[in-house]
Amino acid sequence: MRQVFTLWPTGDHAAPRRNLAPDGMPGWAGQKGPAAQAARWTGQDWLFLGVASLPVLALGLLVADGLHLTIATSLICALAIGLAALAIATHRRRIAALQQALEDSRRWNDTLFQRSGISLWREDWSHARDAVLELLGQGVRDMQSHFAAHPDQLRAIRRGVIIKDVNDFAVLRAGADSKEQLLGSLDNLLPDTDQTFVQWLVAFANGDSFYRSETHITMPDGQEVDTLFTAGLPGNHREFEDILVSDLDITAYKTTQALLAQAEQDLARAMRVSTMGALTASIAHEVNSPLAAIMSSAEAALRWLGRDTPDLPEAREAIGNVVAAASRARVVVEQTRAFLSNASQKAAPQDMAEIARDSVTLIERELRAHGVSTHIDAPEGLAPVMADRVNIQQVMVNLMMNAAQAMEDAPGQRDLTIALRPVPGGIGVAIRDKGPGIAPERLQTIFQPFYSTREGGMGMGLAICKSCIEAHGGRIWAETAPGGGAVFHFELPLAG
Repeated sequence: MRQVFTLWPTGDHAAPRRNLAPDGMPGWAGQKGPAAQAARWTGQDWLFLGVASLPVLALGLLVADGLHLTIATSLICALAIGLAALAIATHRRRIAALQQALEDSRRWNDTLFQRSGISLWREDWSHARDAVLELLGQGVRDMQSHFAAHPDQLRAIRRGVIIKDVNDFAVLRAGADSKEQLLGSLDNLLPDTDQTFVQWLVAFANGDSFYRSETHITMPDGQEVDTLFTAGLPGNHREFEDILVSDLDITAYKTTQALLAQAEQDLARAMRVSTMGALTASIAHEVNSPLAAIMSSAEAALRWLGRDTPDLPEAREAIGNVVAAASRARVVVEQTRAFLSNASQKAAPQDMAEIARDSVTLIERELRAHGVSTHIDAPEGLAPVMADRVNIQQVMVNLMMNAAQAMEDAPGQRDLTIALRPVPGGIGVAIRDKGPGIAPERLQTIFQPFYSTREGGMGMGLAICKSCIEAHGGRIWAETAPGGGAVFHFELPLAG
């Protein structure tokens, strides 16, 4: 049978399961669905009517005296019993209507939960609720900065969040045999490289009504997939026990996006190479002319001086031409340097916290590949700095990649912390890792060009970082972090 065409990229593990009858008809064709419930009397209803009728009949027998009174009493008894039966029938119809409404509600909830076409997760966040309340009671208001300084506490809270139920689509997307493989601690689903869990706690502390973001989760087979999720956040204590999270697999989209970004980088690199070739040819042309003049004038001066009777005036003029041509060559070089320097500087007021977040986003996949858990400690209200955004992003990306590579063989958790703090006249940035650290004798040499401790490294990354920061009027240095690892600091002046 023909495969359904879709523009949405879908892997084999998330392909829809077909339900066909032996005669080739779709499974739903032979299923009429549950019929509406009729208002039927039960044995309890008949029993209640009998019990209610006995006192009426007994009273009728007691007051009956004579034929006419007996007939009247019988009619009254019959009317009373009929009214009781009518009341029971009305009650039964109302019960049937309520049961039908309840069944319709259950069926609709099942439709939403099971056949919505996206993964749905029911989760118990009461442990996180209690942790946030405790911190708020202690006076903690900046959750992100607190957990950046206490990452192990964040991991403990994550382990306490429980996945209670998932829908069938989540099981299908995960390639699991049953939903039981997906239930349990959220720690089994979110890897340590996730950067969104702390934002849940920030949203709880802020009293936000919903939270949505992009992250990556670990499937039962160990495969990591990118996902876009959203959740309505609780309005009271009890609602924390049942938070519904929806997520959409965007792995294929992210892969295509990465390929497009790589293609753009390759094109930009090719354009830079082409531009550099044209620039080199232009420089060579501009410099070759005075070099040729220098060569010819110098040779002429040698000939004038090599005569039996040296012609000093002619030699002096030739040497003067050498000096003039050399000056022209120096002007060409200085103009080229000035052009390249001015083209790369586009300083403007910048939010360092935003630059830090964007820099992490730029290399999120590389950090994830190194198993790095990134924490950003940036208090609100930081003043803007005057900087070229792209250059400072390059500095931060370089320092973070160095930190990730330094922790490549480190045991335990690979925490990378980016801390931003106001300093006199500027903003200070500290990037700390849990790697082997830096030997004291190397702290003064690591920023020198062509110095590298990594096999195959060119040794230009930190030198470029130093040049860039100093060009912005800032300073950069490194030190060994207390407790192990390295921390790189740089400061930039405030805008205005």
